[in-house]
Amino acid sequence: MNFLHRPSLLVLVFCFALLHTAVAQQPTTADPPPPPAATPATSDPPANATTAPQAPGQPATPAMLPPGKRVLGVLPNYRTANLTADYQPITPKQKITIALKDSFDYPLIFVGAAYAGLYQLEDSHPQFGQGVKGYLRRFGTAYCDQVVGNMMTEGVLPIAFHEDPRYFRIQYGTKWHRTWYALSRIVVTRTDSGAASFNFAEIIGNGVSAGVGLAYYSDDRNVPSFMQNWGTQIGTDAVSQVLKEFWPDIKHRYFSHNKAAATANNN
Repeated sequence: MNFLHRPSLLVLVFCFALLHTAVAQQPTTADPPPPPAATPATSDPPANATTAPQAPGQPATPAMLPPGKRVLGVLPNYRTANLTADYQPITPKQKITIALKDSFDYPLIFVGAAYAGLYQLEDSHPQFGQGVKGYLRRFGTAYCDQVVGNMMTEGVLPIAFHEDPRYFRIQYGTKWHRTWYALSRIVVTRTDSGAASFNFAEIIGNGVSAGVGLAYYSDDRNVPSFMQNWGTQIGTDAVSQVLKEFWPDIKHRYFSHNKAAATANNN
């Protein structure tokens, strides 16, 4: 199978190129001192404090940029927290909640639709045919890939392995240090006790998702295709980690300034 004729891989390459451009805009500075401690709950926060809801179980710290619920204003971002906050584990119910939100948030319909369109243009999985019927089959399987992957890596297996499915933004340091940290979280995670551990849920969960795909991708039932699909899903998650690390900075640097400038012009 031609490596360059896999739409998902082409999208992955495009995402890496987009991230390279975005990260290049970030200033390269030495690590600053740690942020100030969070203001006690009994005191009123400073008037200029930046606070926002965090992932379940994660307290907010005024000095932090909030992760936000959307990356690029579209992609769901319910499992991002800030590393510098005091660690608090989350319950199995909260893990399942994160997985459900990431799996059934409405933007994923558009993501599935986009993948289906790419697969249709490339005539991937020709057993599905063309036309509306073929497109709907491709949409259903593309969406199923996302749901199975999310539920395995963020809900079911983190509960089984006692792992924390959240991505913890390091937020400080040079752009390359932060990029490497984000990519490394694919294989390193936290346990419920807060200790570092191999990310079994991520690696095995995407393997399970790729395996489930063999049930409906009958033309790809071979080891090379399975390994390629498995690697593509892990790579996609790696790109997602980098987006989650830098998106709050990009949003704050560009979009907040533009909004402030527009407000000033209107006044």
